[in-house]
Amino acid sequence: MFPKVVKVMPMRDYTVHVYFEDGKTVHYDMTPMIGKGVFSPLKDINVFVDTCTVLNDTLAWDLSKNQDNTACLDIDPFTLYHLPLAEEKMGE
Repeated sequence: MFPKVVKVMPMRDYTVHVYFEDGKTVHYDMTPMIGKGVFSPLKDINVFVDTCTVLNDTLAWDLSKNQDNTACLDIDPFTLYHLPLAEEKMGE
């Protein structure tokens, strides 16, 4: 099975709720990568939140805002899928 991300919800603490086609939900923490290498632009929390999307069936940041899946920053969907299930938080 190839995991397919269908929805992402970025949070202002550099984390993202990631929802998969099969109903699985995980919580991905980008904090360790923020400001490093290609992820440097995401240090600006507004860029992190505003460009977070689903491209290539995975979590991505569309920095150019033109839906070009060859010019985005993305996370391997298998990396995301193997994270523990997220606990739903009330009010989110």
